[in-house]
Amino acid sequence: MNSLSPEIVVVGGSAGSVSIIIQLLEQLPETFPFALVLVIHRQKSVPSEMDKVFGFSSKMRVIEPNDKDFVVPNRVYLAPQNYHLLLEQDRTFSLDYSEAIHYSRPALDPAFESAADVYGARAVGILLSGANQDGSQGLAYLVQRGGRALIQDPQSCEFPAMPLAALQVVSQAEVVKPADLNNRLFSL
Repeated sequence: MNSLSPEIVVVGGSAGSVSIIIQLLEQLPETFPFALVLVIHRQKSVPSEMDKVFGFSSKMRVIEPNDKDFVVPNRVYLAPQNYHLLLEQDRTFSLDYSEAIHYSRPALDPAFESAADVYGARAVGILLSGANQDGSQGLAYLVQRGGRALIQDPQSCEFPAMPLAALQVVSQAEVVKPADLNNRLFSL
């Protein structure tokens, strides 16, 4: 594990993760030293107000970034519906409309991978409940690039498939119960 303070935290989740994200946002301090990026599987054919739902839970506005918006610390970002959310070397967001990955767009793997490429050891990936394997390869890549990984304890998941898949390929990940997530995140 590294001792560098994170500059970016990418939280990935799918089925069963929304309540954990709401809990995370409710406990956020008013200021924090990193950008918090939420990447959640959502149905593309149904209008989503998830930014507003999460915004009610946070002391901060939850922003769906536009293509080429700069990544700024002390902000909460939500990957827009039906786009992969990537990070660029100039520390901007890139919205990508390429093929769905694990039947999802936005997918978690490309978000974790691009965070690793841009932020390296200053990236943290958090993988929450979900019903497929998305996120496991991206989280493994993030750790290989020096970043840190937190995975929701599968026993606490409504849908444990994603955390279980990640634990098979990311041996350096730390398993965290939802109640301990904020404390652990802010002790990194």
